[in-house]
Amino acid sequence: MLLSTSLECFLRTMEYPATRDDLTREAKRDGLDAADQNMLATLADQSYSACWDVTNALGARIRHERSLIAA
Repeated sequence: MLLSTSLECFLRTMEYPATRDDLTREAKRDGLDAADQNMLATLADQSYSACWDVTNALGARIRHERSLIAA
């Protein structure tokens, strides 16, 4: 999966648990670029327990989108 360096750093320093709204709010406050903010906004509306939880969810989303493109 290809996450930007700034998004990876943001996710590592974020306090967990965090909801999608927490993540998008803090990403905006921290000045992450629009593409990273939009990626976080695509997450399911739930609580994420750790960085790996968010990373796995984003990876699943990206894999799903790639499978749709390949079809």
